[in-house]
Amino acid sequence: MKRYESQIKFVAWPQENVYNRLSDLSNLQSLAGAIPQSESEKISIKDLQATRDQVSCEVSPLGRLALGIVSREPFKCIKFETLQSPIRMTMWIQILPTTAESCKFKITVDADLNMFMAKMVEKPLTQAIEKIADLLSNIPYNE
Repeated sequence: MKRYESQIKFVAWPQENVYNRLSDLSNLQSLAGAIPQSESEKISIKDLQATRDQVSCEVSPLGRLALGIVSREPFKCIKFETLQSPIRMTMWIQILPTTAESCKFKITVDADLNMFMAKMVEKPLTQAIEKIADLLSNIPYNE
């Protein structure tokens, strides 16, 4: 397994609000049009579809990616596993309070890659994780 981590992101919302929004993936459906695309990074995220427990999207150049929630630890962690992906992965979002009205989070991905695949997907996978973390750090978490 190869581990990839996003930068730590700080948000001006309470830990409980962030957890409640992210632990119900159907809340992410409204973000479908807000995902920025970058030609310079050669990575794009399109066709976001979400239900309470699953989310899927087209991640270029990786292909279709579908994740399902496998565990929730209120208000600290949400763990996902791939349902559809060119590579088997687990992902989790750790959420920690910084004050009563703000928190920080980090996305971690463990990917089951051989050495050849790790070299091929390292950069696009790292960019995709960072792009998702950036997106999640900029959404409103009011309930």
